[in-house]
Amino acid sequence: MFQLQQQLSIAQTILRQLRDPQIQQDRWRFRQNLQRLGALLAYEVSKQLPYQQATLQTGLGSATVANLEQQPVLICVMRAGLPFYEGFLQMFDQADSGFVGAYRQEGANASELDIFLGYSAAPEIAGRDLILIDPMLATGSSLLKVWELLKRHGEPRSLHIAAAIAAPEGLALLQQQLGFPTSFWLGAVDQCLNEQAYIVPGLGDAGDLCYGRKE
Repeated sequence: MFQLQQQLSIAQTILRQLRDPQIQQDRWRFRQNLQRLGALLAYEVSKQLPYQQATLQTGLGSATVANLEQQPVLICVMRAGLPFYEGFLQMFDQADSGFVGAYRQEGANASELDIFLGYSAAPEIAGRDLILIDPMLATGSSLLKVWELLKRHGEPRSLHIAAAIAAPEGLALLQQQLGFPTSFWLGAVDQCLNEQAYIVPGLGDAGDLCYGRKE
């Protein structure tokens, strides 16, 4: 499990700005910060993917170069995942992409949450490196349902889950129930979930902060 918060870098500044209620009032800046964090995490993921070396002839000589063996498949969990996904797409600019609309119907407490999947469009994933992109990993239920949906398209070569902020409860659920070796790429792991299944201290509702409050 990789966490940007465990090392001092510009990622710490981005995470601070994402959490800051004053800075959050600027929706454009919030989206940009999610995108920047996505790009940083995509770079870290890229270090673990297979590469092929080759010799390239330049105008002045030959150079040994490396290129991805294959582009990964990026799956964006909408709607909050869209700017976060754009950061990954900046790094993996030739990647195939899929999109799944997921939302939760909230009950009185975390145990009463129901996750609903709406729109879904995904490419073939069999034998490929799959990256599931969702900025807030709270209960883990959304990503678990997305994974169950995607498995119908085949079994990937590797599975990666990327989140800006995660809760220990959600991580534990996914590690127990995914049933597939998974690498987690996170900005930060926070303390816990509250009774309404929001991450504490977290940053609030990422979708609302990106695009406005939904009805």
